[in-house]
Amino acid sequence: MEFQAIDTPRWDWAGDALAIGVFEDAVELTGDLAQLDDKLGGTLKELIAETEFKGDVSSSASTRVGSGSPIRKIILVGLGKPDALQLNTLRRSAAVIARLGKKEKCKTLGISLPVWNDDPAATAQAIAEGVQLALHQDNRFKSEAEDNGTAVQQVDLLGLAGQDAAISRAQAICAGVILARELVAAPPNACTPVTMAETAIAIASEHDLQLEILEKEQCEQLGMGAFLAVAQGSDMPPKFIHLTYKPEGTPRRKLAIIGKGLTFDSGGLNIKVAGSGIEMMKTDMGGAAATLGAAKVIGQLKPDVEVHFISAVTENMINGRAMRPGDILKASNGKTIEVNNTDAEGRLTLADALVFAEKLGVDAIVDLATLTGACVIALGDNIAGMWSPDDALADRLNQASLQAGEKLWRMPLEEKYFEAMKSPIADMKNTGSRAGGAITAALFLKQYVKETPWAHIDIAGPVWADKENGYNNAGATGYPVRTLVNWVLADQNNS
Repeated sequence: MEFQAIDTPRWDWAGDALAIGVFEDAVELTGDLAQLDDKLGGTLKELIAETEFKGDVSSSASTRVGSGSPIRKIILVGLGKPDALQLNTLRRSAAVIARLGKKEKCKTLGISLPVWNDDPAATAQAIAEGVQLALHQDNRFKSEAEDNGTAVQQVDLLGLAGQDAAISRAQAICAGVILARELVAAPPNACTPVTMAETAIAIASEHDLQLEILEKEQCEQLGMGAFLAVAQGSDMPPKFIHLTYKPEGTPRRKLAIIGKGLTFDSGGLNIKVAGSGIEMMKTDMGGAAATLGAAKVIGQLKPDVEVHFISAVTENMINGRAMRPGDILKASNGKTIEVNNTDAEGRLTLADALVFAEKLGVDAIVDLATLTGACVIALGDNIAGMWSPDDALADRLNQASLQAGEKLWRMPLEEKYFEAMKSPIADMKNTGSRAGGAITAALFLKQYVKETPWAHIDIAGPVWADKENGYNNAGATGYPVRTLVNWVLADQNNS
């Protein structure tokens, strides 16, 4: 699929389908829309009347244009009220247009949407992202792939000439999101610690990143007793992945992104039972997938910020060596952990990853993990929870998520709740009470960061969508690759 940013007027564009964004108060045709309607023999006015189109957000209507027209179809998409227009409105509108174009077998699409906030670059990027993410189809595991002969092949962004760099940026970002989607969607017999390491090798090779993969023996030398305890029940070797992007010259900031990487979580000896969602535990590496997706993007965009991408990757399985409830583990910072639930394993892998990241001397650390069902209960499927003791870092992440249209909500770090995790025979237990479970998980992770500004993002809800939602298709969403990229790019200007 090719994108072009052009200044061709709407009434002069030719192709399979012309898509036009319409505000709620602009369904009465004036100006160039009236001029276009005259050229099309009243097709627009007739479409609005017949469908009772009101311009509500993400509403749409389409029709065939009469013979002899250079445009085969017209698509209208609602934008809501003008004063409520958000960048994500354009992204979602572009997704609506793309899906309609595909359904109508349009190979060429012209898209005419308003410029957001006098920012044509952000507008072009949002539209290109919406189209690409909506049209992504993962057919890797189907015996018969979809016929691409009817796919959208060319998209013209009208009124946005000169925004080729923004489109290229969108394409790089979408490549990272799609990588994350496909890693999360892959079955656990296809996505393993070994194949995750192979993906990191490919990213490093393609985009000139430095790569360090620590094997089990090296993790033992570093004292990663928490991570390795989770791994000891699997026949698959654990892989501790550390990708590094370094810009030319002196970096303005040094950042670390850590992703939870459980390629399958059986629950261990506290095994997940039928009805617990065990069949979806292939998604438990969603944090690692987003981390690798962000690495792919940053490797292409090359900001003046040094970024470390880290994941302790393993399975949580059951055999004669598996971690037991009651075991006491020692993490790489010397803290001891009494295991009272082997299904609270992700925080154990993150503990050693956090210690490793802080030793790198970075300016900020963000970890992301499909960590708790409690966060889904609190915030639902579409919003991730964020915990951070650092207001400045939390604010930057919040701004990055708003720009991406990926919902994030800051949650409390209630220190008193850590009382429930104290152990009489070790420094702490790995779980607290059922109430406030997402908060106690964050408090557990906090024990493994001494001084570096740090934030924890629980992505258990938005990492997967049961049905089509905006520019996300049903299945893996690639959340929060775009937020992470926005955070890194913003930080190069806010150091």
